[in-house]
Amino acid sequence: MTWKTAVADIPYGGAKGGIGCTPRELSKSELERLTRVFTQKIHDLIGTHTDVPAPDMGTNAQTMAWILDEYSKFHGHSPAVVTGKPIDLGGSLGREAATGRGVVFGTEALLAEYGKSVKDLTFVIQGFGNVGSWAARLIHERGGKVIAVSDITGAIKNPNGIDITELIKYKENTGSLLNFSGGDNMDPNELLVHECDVLIPSALGGVLNRENASSVKAKFIVEAANHPTDPEADEILSKKGVIILPDIYANAGGVTVSYFEWVQNIQGFMWDEEKVNNELQRYMTRAFHNIKNMCKTHECNLRMGAFTLGVNRVARATVLRGWEA
Repeated sequence: MTWKTAVADIPYGGAKGGIGCTPRELSKSELERLTRVFTQKIHDLIGTHTDVPAPDMGTNAQTMAWILDEYSKFHGHSPAVVTGKPIDLGGSLGREAATGRGVVFGTEALLAEYGKSVKDLTFVIQGFGNVGSWAARLIHERGGKVIAVSDITGAIKNPNGIDITELIKYKENTGSLLNFSGGDNMDPNELLVHECDVLIPSALGGVLNRENASSVKAKFIVEAANHPTDPEADEILSKKGVIILPDIYANAGGVTVSYFEWVQNIQGFMWDEEKVNNELQRYMTRAFHNIKNMCKTHECNLRMGAFTLGVNRVARATVLRGWEA
């Protein structure tokens, strides 16, 4: 998170934390009680200028609303203490789609370097939660062909392209991707090695490893999940000439719009959705070109370029503050 916020050039540090549980096995009231007690334990550690939580796996806008409400009991109404909130409680328009939209903006910037565009290519997306479904929807809207999708319930494929709008409706109604009329069921293990132009892993970490990396057929991999490619797979894929857009850049859209939400809360002035999306595109495109400049300077791949950019920015800020060892 520290490197990601540095690459995106937003004034945040970084941390990850959570509660060890399986949210889908808990009732809504159990989740609420768990969240509120957790907030009671950490309310002195978070704050509008201290540590600002945002949603990640297993959480949503409702979770953030409970954190805000519980925190406010101790510190008064403080909407800027947490981002990813419901719109009615000071959340930002465009925040829900932000990570998926950022993935698509990053993909467009990458493809433009190779004279390609979304509308001419085929995509495979692993993970159909918030990030994967929004990325799929936006790729579909731009004329890209999503030919295979998977999530925890299973995987489906259609070589002519899946109607993502219909698939989203189907999943909302049935809770599953399987047996969708607009595609055929497939083995989820085959999804990552399915023939396509762009592979977008947007579920868990470590899914691309030494066992399957040599079988990957995609020309581009866009890491919408955190750490989907382990180091051994990274090496194998690089030798094959696969271009990987690294996670610390590719999925930075969420934290970038969290920053926009925080800014809006502090100013007490809300932006319309078009402004949010335009600003997100500006940040993602600028960050990509900064990474590319690093790659040219150091003759390295995109992952090394992104880390070099992020670490350099943190190091420079540290030295400027007089923190040399």
